[in-house]
This record gives sequence, C-alpha cells and structure tokens, in this order.
Amino acid sequence: MKEKLILIDGNSIAFRAFYALPLLKNSSDLHTNAIYGFTLILEKLIKEEQPTHFLIAFDAGKTTFRHATFGEYKGGRQKTPQELSEQFPHIRRLAEAYQIKHYELDNYEADDIIGTLSKEAAANNMETIIVTGDRDLTQLVNEYVTVYYTKKGVTDIDKYTPEFIHEKYGFGAEKIIDLKGLMGDKSDNIPGVPGVGEKTAIKLLMEYDTVEGVIANLSNITAKKLNENLTNHQADALMSKKLATIETNAPIEVSLADTRIPEKDETKKIELFRELEFKQMLENIDTKSQIESDKTITIASDFAAMDFKPVEHIDLHIICYQDNYLKNEILSIGLIYEGKTFVETPESIQQNQSFIALLENSAVKKTVYDAKAVKVLFERLGIHIEGLAFDVMLANYLLNPSTTVVDVAQVGQEFGMHYVESDDHIFGKGAKAHIPDQAILHQHIATEVHCIHDVAPLIKEKLIAHEQLALHDELELPLALVLAKMEMQGIKVNKATLQEMQGEIQERLDVLTQSIYDHAGKAFNVNSPKQLGVILFEELQLPIIKKTKTGYSTAVDVLEKLQGSHAIIDDILVYRTLSKLQSTYVEGLQKLIGEDDKIHTRFNQVIAQTGRLSSIDPNLQNIPVRLEEGRKIRKAFVPSGDDMVIFAADYSQIELRVLAHITEDKSMMEAFTQGIDIHTKTAMEVFNVEKDEVTSNMRRQAKAVNFGIVYGISDYGLSQSLGITRKAAQQFIDDYLDSFPNVKQYMDDIIQKAKQDGYVTTLMHRRRYIPDITSRNFNLRGFAERTAMNTPIQGSAADIIKLAMVQFDKALNATNFKAKMLLQVHDELIFEVPKDELEAFSLFVKDIMENAMELNVPLEVEYDAGESWYEAK
Repeated sequence: MKEKLILIDGNSIAFRAFYALPLLKNSSDLHTNAIYGFTLILEKLIKEEQPTHFLIAFDAGKTTFRHATFGEYKGGRQKTPQELSEQFPHIRRLAEAYQIKHYELDNYEADDIIGTLSKEAAANNMETIIVTGDRDLTQLVNEYVTVYYTKKGVTDIDKYTPEFIHEKYGFGAEKIIDLKGLMGDKSDNIPGVPGVGEKTAIKLLMEYDTVEGVIANLSNITAKKLNENLTNHQADALMSKKLATIETNAPIEVSLADTRIPEKDETKKIELFRELEFKQMLENIDTKSQIESDKTITIASDFAAMDFKPVEHIDLHIICYQDNYLKNEILSIGLIYEGKTFVETPESIQQNQSFIALLENSAVKKTVYDAKAVKVLFERLGIHIEGLAFDVMLANYLLNPSTTVVDVAQVGQEFGMHYVESDDHIFGKGAKAHIPDQAILHQHIATEVHCIHDVAPLIKEKLIAHEQLALHDELELPLALVLAKMEMQGIKVNKATLQEMQGEIQERLDVLTQSIYDHAGKAFNVNSPKQLGVILFEELQLPIIKKTKTGYSTAVDVLEKLQGSHAIIDDILVYRTLSKLQSTYVEGLQKLIGEDDKIHTRFNQVIAQTGRLSSIDPNLQNIPVRLEEGRKIRKAFVPSGDDMVIFAADYSQIELRVLAHITEDKSMMEAFTQGIDIHTKTAMEVFNVEKDEVTSNMRRQAKAVNFGIVYGISDYGLSQSLGITRKAAQQFIDDYLDSFPNVKQYMDDIIQKAKQDGYVTTLMHRRRYIPDITSRNFNLRGFAERTAMNTPIQGSAADIIKLAMVQFDKALNATNFKAKMLLQVHDELIFEVPKDELEAFSLFVKDIMENAMELNVPLEVEYDAGESWYEAK
C-alpha cells in the first residue's frame, strides 16, 4: 500500500466546523458542534484518502516567534467563543480515539509543525495532504503536497495542487509569501502595503517576481499613488513576507514515523461517541464488546417442578429484543433464588403459580436492572410484580451521572466484572439486529443476573457512603414505577386531528410553493438545495453567502442572512419550517399511534447529568411550540373519554426560584415573595429604571440574561440570542451581576466548593462530578466552572418536579380521584381528569406541587384545563 500522510490544521478546522454547524449540546450541556464537524472531516478523509500516516497540529498559545518581529501579529482577533473553547480538549480526545497523533509546540504555530513534517515527507517521496481553512499553507504545495482548503463549512473544498495555483495566480506556490508580503492578511493582522489588493499584487509579481524585485524596480512603477505606497512601506512589505513565511525547520519532537496509524481499534471511539451522544456515528461502528466471557453459569433445569416459597430477596433480570420494552418481544427471564440460577421463557414463567406469587409478594425484595422496564415487561405478562427494592441501573447513574449507562455489562465492567458481554454484541443494533441462538442467549442472561447479584452490594455501599441511598430509595426508584404506569397508560392522540392538520399545512405549503414559483419566474423543486441555489444565486442574482461541494449553500443560516434582500426568502423559510413540522411531527406522530389510539412514549431517567427526564419514541419534549402550527399539534393530544379533560400544571420559573433560594439574593427573593415579574424586576435593576419605564425590549433582554445565568451564559451566546455585539452582551452580563451581588457571590463560592470536593450537589444530594474543575487547561476548566454553577440550579429543579410526581402518585392512592398522570414535559405535568373532579383535583395537584419541597421563596404553579393539551395551555 502506497504511503500517504494527512496533516490537519487543528485550530483552523475546528473554527470552520464550529461556524458551519448550528450550536449543538449533549445531555451534559457540552457544546459539540465543532467536535461533530471535526468527526465528519476525519471520517471523510479516512474513507476517501486511506492514509497510512496522520497528524493533527494545534497552536500551542497566543504568542509565537513571529511576535518578536511584529508585536501586533494576529492582533485584533475576537476572543474565541467559550462555546468553541470548551470543545478543543475533546477534539484532542477525538484524535486519540481515532489513534491519530496530535502535537503542538510552544512559540510555534500549527502551520510550522505542518510545514516541517510536509518537508520531511516530501524528502521521502511521500504523498501529503494538508487540510486547512487558511490559505497561508498553500505556500507548501509541491509535486508531493496538496492543500485541501475548506472555503466554507467543512465539505466545500478547493484542492490546491501546483497546477491549480498556477491557474489561479499565474505563478507557483513559492510566491504565495510574496503575495502576502504585498497585499497583507487581515485575518493575521499582517499589514502588507496600503492600497495593494490581490489583483495588484499578482500583477506586480508577474512582472517583478518577488517583493524584493518590486522594491528594486520602484523607478519603473509609474502609477503615482502605488509607487508612493510601495516606497513608503518597503519595510512593511518585507516584514509581512517574513511573517507569512512558514517555518519548515521547526524544532519539533515528532517524526514522520510517529505519525503512522496503528492497527485499527475502535474501542475508544465507541466510548467517546457514547459520551458525546453521537448516535449516528455509533450506528456506523460495529460496537461488539472487546471483552470475552470467561464465566459459565450452571443453569438449573427444575424450574417447573419448583415450589417457590417466600424468601427475603431474589435477583431478577428480564430481557426483551432491542430497547423498546413497551412492545418488543420478551425473550427470557433470569433469576437467582436460594443460590440457584434459572433462565426461563415467558411462557414457562406464566405457568408457574408459586413463582408468580413470589413476584407479586411485596415482602420479597427484588434487585433488578432497570426497574421501570422490569415493571412494564411483567405487566405485559399479566404479572403485577411488587417489592422492587434496588435498581442497579439507577443506582449506578446516581453514583456517576456522567457515564452513559448502556447495559448490565457496562455497569459490571465499571466494578471490574468482565464475565458478561455487552448487549450490543448479543443483539447488535439497527440493520445488525438479531436474536441469537437460545443457548447463547440463556448463558448471556444468566451471566447478566449474576452481574446484578455481584455488583448490587458494591453500588449500595457507595450510595450509603455518599449519603445518596435515600435519593435512590425515596425518589428515583419510586419515580421509575410511577413512570412505568404513565408509559403503559399512554396518551390518546386523535389521528383525525393530525390528518386535518396535515391537509391544512399542505394547503399552506401549496400556496407558498406557488408564491415561490412566482418570485422565481418558473417552477422548480423547492426541496432541492441544488435547484434552489441556482434560482437564488444565478437567476435572481442574490449575494452568494456560502458555497458547498455541490453548489450553493441554501442552509437556514444562509437564508436568514438574505432576509430583506428578496421576498422569496421569507417564503422559503416559512416553507422549510412547515415542511419539517409536517414530516417530523404531523405525519411522524401518526405512525406512532397504537391500536389503542394512544402514543406510549418512554421516559429516560439516566441520560441528563442534571437529573432531568427526557422522552423518546416520540420525544415529546421537542414538539416545537414557538410557531403556532407547532403549538396546534397539541390539539391532537386528548383525554381518553368524553367525560374527561386534559389538565396541565406548570411550575412558574422554577429554576430562577431555586436560584433565589440558593443565593438568597435580596432583590431576587423580593420579586418572588412580592409577586413581581422576575424579568421586569431584572430589567429595573440592570437598566436602573422604575417599573413603568421597563420596555418590552428591556424585559426581553432581561429574560435572556436570566435564563442565560441558569443555563451557562457567555458573551457569544447572549449576543447570538439578542442580536447584539459580544461587547454589548458582556456589558449586560457585568451589569446583571452588579445588580444581583449574591448571584455573583454564589458563582464564586460554588466554583471553590467544586474545586475542594470535586463535585457539586443539588438540594437533594444528587451529585455531579466535575473532574476538570482544577484542570490546567483553560478551556476544560472554563466549561467545568459553568457546569458547577448550573448543576445545583437545574438539578434541584429536576428533583423538585420528580418529587412532586412521586408525592402525587402516593397521595392519589389515598383518594377517590379517577384522574391519571400522563406526561412530564420540562416543568409541566399533564393529566386527564374527569370533568366532575376538575375543581377539587386542580387544588389537590397545585397543593402537592407547590409544597413538594420547602424553599425560601414560594413555588408557584399555573394550571389550566381543556378538551386537548393545546387548550390546557
């Protein structure tokens, strides 16, 4: 195989990826768009180029040897947004996961590392590809070196070969430094010569060869102003050429041999993709466990003859095909009873009455993995399991919420138990999914139930040491059983309403399509980015914002920048929004309606590190409600009977109330205790105005910064949400913190506490470990500090609503109410309630929710009811 080296300009490509993709976050609140974009580039390069050698070069710091020549080198650059800064350490981890060498060198730039290595590769006749978003590196092009220059985004690339450079400029790559010497480079703050742009510089170099040649022939340059500028700025031109010249003999401590890619091992990629929640990337990898089973369990065969007597405790495991326990095939049940291990089919379980009695006996305590799934699966078999006392999955999550819990094997491996294989290996995922041979399946389930048996006491011991056993016993485990009821109950969805909406939206789409055709002067496929690009940028001559590999970019960010330039743009943006709404929700939800006319979502307790619940199949947390058409989707969610209504109870500004409680800030507490709108109060404090002087825009800005404090504020993020400069956004944040001194004090104190303890806690002792809080890496530490500030607020809010759900379920059992809790969405609980119970039930729920936890400020619940979820809001 021919040897090939790829060199990536790490900082440059990270910036390209960050600005090319929308801001994305995983459940740990880590921004991931730059990491994901970088991953796409790595995948593309590895697949298409099949390199044998690979290195990613990074800038080591802000100061380099070039600053000794020109102190203002790269001066004037905006500070890197913290949303990008926090991703750099993970991009380095990404390189390690791909087994790609990464390197940086003090006092030098990534360009110099790349220049030095490409020179060594050329000396060894090795083909080299340099990937960058910086044209400076094109000076390195030769017969062995090609520069892949990312013009926009991460896929729109120009390949700079010697031929390409000659065609573009009329001369070879060696003159790129002379070009920069004359025209300068604004991005690097290289001055060049005033009044000399690219065309003039090329013309001068075609005639006089180099910067030195131009200077030597000043008497031949007749254009008066040009001659004057060149004469007065000779030193600047020579300095600029020097600054632009890449060092190809940098004292690097990495050789060509160090860049060789080792034999493929995707273990670290799998771990990192799970942590970052790159689900699509995971699906593209065979996630077969690297750990081989070395423990064979003897499975007893006398289950049918057993007379199961009540005992203190059993270990239990039930497994279904793939993940959807609400509907997928139940495969086997494993248990350890009095030292015996059984693995049985659902049918044999249903035929053993003494075992069913054991399962339904609440005095017999059961240790399981995923109590919610266990409860649902046995209910599907007609067995009302009781006595679920310990959940290994939930307990492990409480110990370390940063770990993405995948299956029993992973939990065991964290405690040094390597005798059970991952479910990914047994079942596969996606197209690889299959049910294995029964003997293999039964041995797998036997080892899993033994893993549950072995690991449970170790986890319980740690929970006790961390003072978190009550969090498991009194909140998370009871909640799992409440959620199981809700999942089985489901919520009725009126398919006819969705079909009617589908028709209405299609009519709007048809009108918009015709309007778009009228603006364009012709019919075309509006859904085709390629055809749309031709219409916008060739036929309508709109300014080109971004190009892609296949043509012009028509992404949302591009269209938003074009708003106001032509009436077609607004139509296209509305068309896009409605089209996605139609396919994802209006049509998508119809496919999920079961034979009972209901949708049964699944709630996840072990995803968010803050303790927040999420839902899947469908994700009801993500129904878009900013657009009226999105809100109308909730019209389809209706009660299961004509004599019932949907009732929605919503915590009002719960995170800000928790913030007021934790910080005991006088102004903030005053707002909540006196019933003043908190955003108005914030605007009054920040802008130093009276209540009646607060404008709607002031309140909007105050609201943005209020929630920014809760979710991790930054000047960049606030500037994006408010459409103001970063400088103005930073001033706003500073003014806010001056106005609420206890909030500022809390931020300082919680960071110090996190450094001391290594973790932060919620009001209910939920922990979140923050190992990077003392990192010497500024970016890692910065993200860790924001996490330390946000987690006690968001996590405590999550704890409160979970507590309310558990208390509601317990209190409901002592009443005659026939109402049922159906959904939890963000800070809102959704119920269906008989109409004749509504008045009493409203007060019943409000009382429970507002008294779920005692705070220094009152919790407030707003509620309403209607014939649908939409009307209840």
